[in-house]
Amino acid sequence: MNEEQVLVERARDGEIAAFRKLVERYKKKIYYLSLDLTGNHHDAEDLSQEVFIKAYRSLKNFRGDAKFNSWLYRITVNTCISQHRKKSVAAMTLLDDFDRDRTQIHFDDGETIYNPEHSAEAGLIQQHLESALQRLTPRERSVFVLRHYNDLPLKEIAQILKITEGTVKSMLFRAIQKLQNELSFYREEFLEN
Repeated sequence: MNEEQVLVERARDGEIAAFRKLVERYKKKIYYLSLDLTGNHHDAEDLSQEVFIKAYRSLKNFRGDAKFNSWLYRITVNTCISQHRKKSVAAMTLLDDFDRDRTQIHFDDGETIYNPEHSAEAGLIQQHLESALQRLTPRERSVFVLRHYNDLPLKEIAQILKITEGTVKSMLFRAIQKLQNELSFYREEFLEN
C-alpha cells in the first residue's frame, strides 16, 4: 500500500488529519481544474470547497477502483456540471494559462522586462478562446479540459466521467471541431502572414 492509499484508509476511518493531508495534496489541482471549467476565480474557489466537502462526506463509499485523484476529478466535473445546471448559465468559460514568456522580453544579462504588446495580444487571444469555449457543452468542455489542460489519458477521462472511451473520443473530436470552426480566423490570419 502506498502513502496515498494509507492516507485514504486513515481518512475513511475518520482521521481528520489524514483527510487534511489529502486536501493539501490535491487542493491546487482541484482549484485549477475548477478554474478551467468555470473560468471564474470565485466560482473555482467555491467549487473546490464543495468538492472536498462532498469527498469527505462520501469517502466511505470510495472503493478504490480508480485512483483517488481520478475520483476527485469526477466529483469536480460533476459538481461543476450540477452548478452549471442550477445557475442555468448559458455557458462556462475556460481560462488558458498563457506562457509568461510571450508577455516578457528576456535579455542575455538575465534582465526581464514586460512586453505590453505581447500581453495585449495574449489577452485578445484569451478572449477569443473563452468565447469559443462558451459554445461547447459542459461535457465537451470537461473532456477537452481534462485531456488538453490536465493531460489525462482517454481511459482515465472515461472513468472520471463514467462514459465509454469511445464516447470520450467522440466528444473530444466534436469539441476540437467546434473550436477549430470558432477560431478559424486565426488560421486564415496565419496563412496571410
